[in-house]
Amino acid sequence: MDLVSVRTVRTPSRRDDLTLSPGDRPLGGGTWLFSEEQPGLTGLVDLTSLGWPDVERTPGTLTVAATCTIASLLGVRPDDSWRAWPLVEQCANALLASFKVWNAATVGGNVAVGLPAGAMTALLVTLDATAVVWTPDGGERRVPVEQLVLGVRTLDLRHDEVIRSFEVPEAALRDTTGYRRVSLSPHGRSGSLVTARWSAQGFVLVVTAATPRPVVFRFAGVPTADGLDGALTAVLGSDGDWYDDPHGSPAWRRAVSTRFAHELRAEAAAGGAR
Repeated sequence: MDLVSVRTVRTPSRRDDLTLSPGDRPLGGGTWLFSEEQPGLTGLVDLTSLGWPDVERTPGTLTVAATCTIASLLGVRPDDSWRAWPLVEQCANALLASFKVWNAATVGGNVAVGLPAGAMTALLVTLDATAVVWTPDGGERRVPVEQLVLGVRTLDLRHDEVIRSFEVPEAALRDTTGYRRVSLSPHGRSGSLVTARWSAQGFVLVVTAATPRPVVFRFAGVPTADGLDGALTAVLGSDGDWYDDPHGSPAWRRAVSTRFAHELRAEAAAGGAR
């Protein structure tokens, strides 16, 4: 839609130009920003003009720029040892977006919106990614993505801070992953998205879409069914811990997420943690 309150659009070419005044908002792909009215928005700062490389590889780390589009991420050629890579396409498809949206929507934008159904958030949390955040004093800080999204549309991010990139440890990419998703309608927003990652070093379970923020469970090995139930109850013990909106009730989200968690546990146990 038209953002009729916008008065300025800036295209910085270097970090020194990247200042956010009151009323400014960083712009990536804009697929959410232009989808609804944005009260108080008076200026856009286009991050894509900074020319950040979509993906960079260094020993032990895959760095994904916040401005990397979903299409560009899908186009990365993975190493043969990256058993977790199918999760990228699975999470991209969880967005139920056309290739046209994939060509514009950015990984950082999907995380920064802070919606429970943000599938790129689920992907990065499952892969133990760390967000690199640029601070207005010219420095930066690092925040695990699982701690960056605090709730619905709420992030550990000040107005004048910008997500620069996400650092994904290569060790996580070598693990095996699992994925489960459900929505109330064939083309509806995710009501529950449960992902997992496992290896000989442990089992990680991530619940998103069904909860206001990503919820992560970590085990030294594949847990027993009772052990998993105990962990789920300890952290998500009441309907008040589950998200409630037109895309699913708390009771339904709790039921399907619990079922998915046990399916992934059984999958990991049957396959063996490698």
